Amino acid sequence: MNWISEWALPKIKTLFGAPREMPDNLWHKCPSCEKMIFQNDLEANLRVCTHCGHHMRLSSKQRLDATLDEGWQRADIEKVPVDPLRFKDQRRYAERLKEAQAKSGMEDAVMVGHGAIAGQRAVVAVFEFAFMAGSMGAGVGEALVTAARLAVLQDAPLVVFASSGGARMQEGAVSLMQMPRTVIATQMVKDAGLPFIVVLCDPTTGGVTASFAMLGDIQIAEPGALIGFAGARVIEQTVREKLPEGFQRAEYLLANGILDMVVKRAEMRATLARLLGLLRGEPRAEAA
Repeated sequence: MNWISEWALPKIKTLFGAPREMPDNLWHKCPSCEKMIFQNDLEANLRVCTHCGHHMRLSSKQRLDATLDEGWQRADIEKVPVDPLRFKDQRRYAERLKEAQAKSGMEDAVMVGHGAIAGQRAVVAVFEFAFMAGSMGAGVGEALVTAARLAVLQDAPLVVFASSGGARMQEGAVSLMQMPRTVIATQMVKDAGLPFIVVLCDPTTGGVTASFAMLGDIQIAEPGALIGFAGARVIEQTVREKLPEGFQRAEYLLANGILDMVVKRAEMRATLARLLGLLRGEPRAEAA
């Protein structure tokens, strides 16, 4: 018998109490400045680095909580056919889809909520980048159509937070058809005389940028967001020129007239409330 492990250690643990288990996610390293941030401080600051102001990605649920007034409701979205092409690369698309659904608790890469922003009615659709890079397939198209129809039904503005790698390659032509489909959905909102605001988050690229994401009545972006269609390296190889510093970043697009404003996350809710009040001519409560 080992008297240290069998007798001494149990006595010591009894005397001093069992050691407390420490969670392994107390700290987070900023991908921009690489400084460590206490996780609670990061969450309280809406996942914006407290050192350099770098805007990290929010989940769709976190985004809706930060944008809509308390008590907002999640909209139901009709299910679409799964794996219409029976696609397979290293793994079956159906397996990848199930894994993403299990991790996120979502059916697809967009969550739709409705409620109010500082007392003003609004429908908000938010991309979940963690769900297969926020890629746009039939499920995303259905979610945006649902959001547009709900906005018209409720006579409410539509706000979309876009964050996507583009069309979902596993759905082939089905994913490409979501580009005109989402454009038609946004036109429904405009035809009803309702504001359509797009907030471009990091990153917004590919077929999402080439469709509804550039059709907002007002185009907003978060600081430092990567926004574009093709990648910078592809563009450089095509035009055979060195691209300007900060090309495809929100601040560059603002300076060149592609965006209307770049808004920090902490100011986004108040900014949206002010814009909705101006566009609809309605009195508004002060955003908390």
